[in-house]
Amino acid sequence: MSVGTLYTSPAKETGKLIKAVAAFGGVSLDVDADYKHMETNKTPEFLAKFPHGKIPAFEGKEGFKLFEGVVIAKYIASLAPNSGLLGASATDTALVEQWTHFIEVEFGLSTDIINQLVHGRIPYTKPLHNTLLERQERTLTTLNKQLTETTFLVGERITLADLAFAVYIQRGATISFDAPLRAKFPAVVRLLETIVNQPQLKDIYGETNYVEKGLQFTPPAKEKKEKETKPVSAPKEKKPKAKEVEEDDEDEPSVPAEPKVKNPLDDLPKSSFNLEDWKRAYSNKDTRGKDGAIEWLYEHFDKEGFSLWRVDFKYNDELTQIFMSSNQIGGFFNRLEASRKYLFGSVGVLGQANDSLISGALIARGQDIAPVISVAPDWESYSYTKIDLSDPAQKEFFEGALAWDLKIDGKEWADGKSFK
Repeated sequence: MSVGTLYTSPAKETGKLIKAVAAFGGVSLDVDADYKHMETNKTPEFLAKFPHGKIPAFEGKEGFKLFEGVVIAKYIASLAPNSGLLGASATDTALVEQWTHFIEVEFGLSTDIINQLVHGRIPYTKPLHNTLLERQERTLTTLNKQLTETTFLVGERITLADLAFAVYIQRGATISFDAPLRAKFPAVVRLLETIVNQPQLKDIYGETNYVEKGLQFTPPAKEKKEKETKPVSAPKEKKPKAKEVEEDDEDEPSVPAEPKVKNPLDDLPKSSFNLEDWKRAYSNKDTRGKDGAIEWLYEHFDKEGFSLWRVDFKYNDELTQIFMSSNQIGGFFNRLEASRKYLFGSVGVLGQANDSLISGALIARGQDIAPVISVAPDWESYSYTKIDLSDPAQKEFFEGALAWDLKIDGKEWADGKSFK
């Protein structure tokens, strides 16, 4: 028997949260989810029931009515006491309240404002955008620390806090929780994927559309002024001097461009080895074999102008799911973009979930890896060892990393990324 009717719109996060609570708690709920409620909530009929006109809104039995999405979700959870959604003790209940409130205010609200800023719905100011991004990263740091100590936000069972976490982080993943942040906070991604893939919740949360880079504000193109029709006798207008031209109405003052700094790697002696040719060979040829990419590399490689390196992640005990570790490699490579012309990489995840490592090989300009790799803020999370191809074991490692069939300590290659 239904406990009442929920009025919401399909994209509303808190509406999704209420539906998830009902599904997970086994509570029957009639759902009237339609974009029309973004308009009907202003009608006299709706306002007679819910004077503030806010959705989601809930109408229960005997005239009982509620608005405010998280409050409705808590009420629905209270109708399923055996679900554990509100915690199994008074202290657990307080923690569920804490994390639910925290994720809504510290992350969800920031996401809403960022979304409005980048889409021009409120006047854009870069300082405000940066402040909100910093606030989100601080929030993610706190969440990630908690989730490295517990499976869920409150202990070892799913609660309302986890369901709220998933709706707000999932939306953030489409706006500002981008690839570099996801690589930095793997425990956050782990819980998100865990919740949205629960069998009874998959249809409610739907697919998570991850952005690679957080959305940015693009100023609208200035409209061209229509040319005025002037009388034939009108004198030709003089163009104002440069200093008299009005400045664009920008949010920030015009700042002279900084002079381009020359990379010291460009001062190295010219090399006969063309890194771009190697990248094309690696992409288009079989990796191994007589006419394969590895043989092409050995034929053309300049060991004076370039060097080979083994790279290993220092904190493998923190790795959990294979796909998250693979995303971490992708984030690391994204942060190496400034060194693309000096670097090639083939790095992978070896092993299985909760028992894996990250390792691979790099080809870098020059004989020192630091100038090439230090453009990535997290470069020191990895160790780098120069590869000597005259050593059979090191040569085997190098070729295995390129061919994605590397094995280390019994762990086989599970997934990988190439930087090219």
